[in-house]
Amino acid sequence: MALLNFLKPKNKLEEGGRTEAPVQNDAGEPEKNCPNCHKDIPLSRLWANQLVCPCGYHFRMKARQRISMITDKNSFCELFANIRSDNPLNFPGYKDKLEMSKTASGEEEAVVCGTALIGRQKCCIFAMESYFMMGSMGSAVGEKITSLFEYAMNHRLPVVGFTVSGGARMQEGLLSLMQMAKTSAAVKRHSDVGLLYIAVLTDPTTGGVTASFAMEADIILAEPGATVGFAGKRVIEQTTKQSLPKVFQSSEFVLEHGFIDKIVQRKDQRKTLAELIKMHHGE
Repeated sequence: MALLNFLKPKNKLEEGGRTEAPVQNDAGEPEKNCPNCHKDIPLSRLWANQLVCPCGYHFRMKARQRISMITDKNSFCELFANIRSDNPLNFPGYKDKLEMSKTASGEEEAVVCGTALIGRQKCCIFAMESYFMMGSMGSAVGEKITSLFEYAMNHRLPVVGFTVSGGARMQEGLLSLMQMAKTSAAVKRHSDVGLLYIAVLTDPTTGGVTASFAMEADIILAEPGATVGFAGKRVIEQTTKQSLPKVFQSSEFVLEHGFIDKIVQRKDQRKTLAELIKMHHGE
């Protein structure tokens, strides 16, 4: 029992999202409080603005919401939906956590993969799901992403990937860490045949996902204010005994240091992706 208590999350990272659940205003309309400007924004207004606050703060989105926003209407066709996590190490409480994550996210796993059209340009697409154990990468996530790159290679298609992850899934131990090499090899094979891979980093993209397929794309885009890094800021400060800038590991900081190519606001992402795909793969 002591071990199970020790392994319980100490914060809300695995629950997904950066804000509390919506509350209702005096008129009975649901609202969300923006962590940036600290104002209560009607949910209807946020949805009309693709979950972006008027101050520019980008709220997290669920995987299918993002796919629906980016792809042409009714063009998405899901692939590999039958690949799901198991409990290969018999980790205590892992099966229960998987079931809770499925209920919270509405997904069977922490990534959704498929094919779609973006601006009439056909591509493979994956979007990670923050509400499923914070998009952590286990064996099933690695297998789905690897399979998508193999499918894209066989069908001569570009890949667009939206990343959001707290890193490798500790409940699967080394099997989770192996997915870094597995997905990286798939990205390399896809690249070797001359195909395009575009990654869009969203908040947060950290840990083993950052150290593998998230940062291996031909073109790396990011949303404003997204956290992008490997180890957490607090861990680095405790290890180096040095204070880090407030903007450390923000997408703006990472862009300034040359690790991403461009920061793209959500409202511009569909057009930007369509133009990039057409430029590299359009006929």
